[in-house]
Amino acid sequence: MSGEIHGRRLVLVTVGIMLALFLAALDQTIVGTALPRIVAELKGLDYYAWVLTAYLVTSTIMTPISGKLGDLFGRKPLLLVGMIGFVLASALCGQAQDMVQLVAFRGIQGLFGGVLFSTVFAAIADIFSIERRARIQGLFGGIFGIASVVGPTIGGYLTDNVGWRWVFYVNVPVGLAAILFVLLTMPRVRSAATWRDIDFLGVGALTAGLAPLLVAFSITRDHDWGSPEVLGLIAVGVVVLIAFFFVEGRTDHPIVPFQLFKNRTFAVSVITGFLVAVGMFGAIVYVPLVYQGVLGIPATNSGLLVTPMMVGLVIGSVLTGQLMLRVKRYRYLGTLATALLVTGTYLMSQITTETQQIEIVRNLVIIGFGVGITFPLYLNSVQSAVEPRFIGVVTSQIQFFRNFGATIGVAVLGSFLSQRLPANIAAKIDALNLPPQARSFAPTGSGNTQTLFDPASLAAARAAVPTAFQPVFDSAIVAVRAGLATTLHDVFLAAAFAAALALVASLFLNDVPIRRTQRGQAPAEAAPAFGS
Repeated sequence: MSGEIHGRRLVLVTVGIMLALFLAALDQTIVGTALPRIVAELKGLDYYAWVLTAYLVTSTIMTPISGKLGDLFGRKPLLLVGMIGFVLASALCGQAQDMVQLVAFRGIQGLFGGVLFSTVFAAIADIFSIERRARIQGLFGGIFGIASVVGPTIGGYLTDNVGWRWVFYVNVPVGLAAILFVLLTMPRVRSAATWRDIDFLGVGALTAGLAPLLVAFSITRDHDWGSPEVLGLIAVGVVVLIAFFFVEGRTDHPIVPFQLFKNRTFAVSVITGFLVAVGMFGAIVYVPLVYQGVLGIPATNSGLLVTPMMVGLVIGSVLTGQLMLRVKRYRYLGTLATALLVTGTYLMSQITTETQQIEIVRNLVIIGFGVGITFPLYLNSVQSAVEPRFIGVVTSQIQFFRNFGATIGVAVLGSFLSQRLPANIAAKIDALNLPPQARSFAPTGSGNTQTLFDPASLAAARAAVPTAFQPVFDSAIVAVRAGLATTLHDVFLAAAFAAALALVASLFLNDVPIRRTQRGQAPAEAAPAFGS
């Protein structure tokens, strides 16, 4: 598309794509703040991570598929389908009557979310040459950052004042505006591709392999890692994905071109992005539990206190887009970024009920800055390491493996939460040495942890306790908060370990020069499409 549109038309198209990104990004950030209240009202703490996992599983599977469809049939139809489906699925989520329905509707929403994310970033590659793209990534990072800043705040306000269902309904007006803008401003690129060019066998094999594998990780929240269910699903997933590998080697239009891994820049970027996503989502998903569950902060203030991480993300993204054009050994930007992520997640693992809010804000700024550096760094380096005709493919693959890492991360870290929380709470309650007659008034078990996230429910539960035993109830609530803090220590420590592995991987990145050529002109240093 670059070279065909200029001036005001280019600006309008860019704004339209930004609106599509804003729609998807807003949903990811606004829901997290409301989740504690959702599980309190719908009585489903055990489904806490499932609300996110369902979305991530379906969006992960859909990302490479929609990326390929966009290459074949153009970005505009995919963007419109993605936004229309996303808006309708958001309305369904707002109508959910129990956690099972919400999880199912979030899965549908994830299908269209995957379409949006892969298509948006591929469209950026279509429009801008690589040197302009390196700078424009900061602008798109700003859009994601704005959504990330206003999302938790709006989510907290709506949850406290209107109801959690409006965190989904708010997508409807935003989505309608984005649909109209893309429909009216974005040009349609004609394609000679037909449905015969779609790798249907590859799509089926990828879906059949990823689904059981990701579900296996997800059910570790209530199944042992060595249980027949977990091991059986992993075995099925691995076998099907091995078959998928051979299927892709025999097709002319593979969903995942495995020969890309011969390019070291691509391989390192994928591995690092995968591991960074584990650490990043460890922070994003479980920070509301820290604020609302451990520290007892209302949802509105909780949303406000998440924004520093996103400010750090925007600053890191903007600076990196500029530095990559000026720093020869830019691989060390990735090393710095992952070191910051390790530091931030480790500090988050040290939280207690006595931790000050300012300490958590500091940790989140560190995490956000590190993650912000990685976004444009690895995307731009990969796009410079291959011939222009492969840019769309590698863009969707980078996004795919990030989503895959996020899905695995949420599932694995969720298993830490679900499996260790009851025992940790019980240990803290036992340490109080309550007399037998007082134990019946002490909230115990993970199910009662839901009360922590709803001030009204907590006040009602306290009021129902005889006055003489209310101090016992208060002590027990502090113990429950401490048990949650102990569990989150393990969650954030696991995220820090994943970030440490990303740090090691970042050292092997090739410093491929950022190309200053027009699209369609492969520079001499990037002539081999799949060299190392």
